[in-house]
Amino acid sequence: MPQDDFYTKMRAGLSALLRQWRSLGQANSDQLALILAETARVAKLGTPDATPSGATLEEWSQDELGEMPLWAPRTAVFLLNQMPARPTPESDAEACAWAYCWLRNRSFDSLQAAHDALPAHLKAPLQEALEAAWRDQQGLRLV
Repeated sequence: MPQDDFYTKMRAGLSALLRQWRSLGQANSDQLALILAETARVAKLGTPDATPSGATLEEWSQDELGEMPLWAPRTAVFLLNQMPARPTPESDAEACAWAYCWLRNRSFDSLQAAHDALPAHLKAPLQEALEAAWRDQQGLRLV
């Protein structure tokens, strides 16, 4: 299997999402972990069994295999999209993860609808990654 396929890039970019959110968050690691877990629960982006510790959040931020629970990066995208700093992905892998989480966080009828719903500052940076994420998502659906 080629290592530059969408899924491989996306998994590698999940930790980058968490790193970016942690670097922009204005709290210590334990507080950021609490915010992430509580937001996941309230926004219905996942159901963490327990609130992770700050140390666990730091481990997930270094997990290049992307083996953290998916609610964490999905929630990070949700929170990053609302930040006044208007952050954007810092790598191709992070863009793939961002696009994947964007599609998982909401239901879209078309690629164009998903693109149109993006915040303005993300439309260009996520253009290619969103197309790849859409193809990946559509390829997994059973007819």
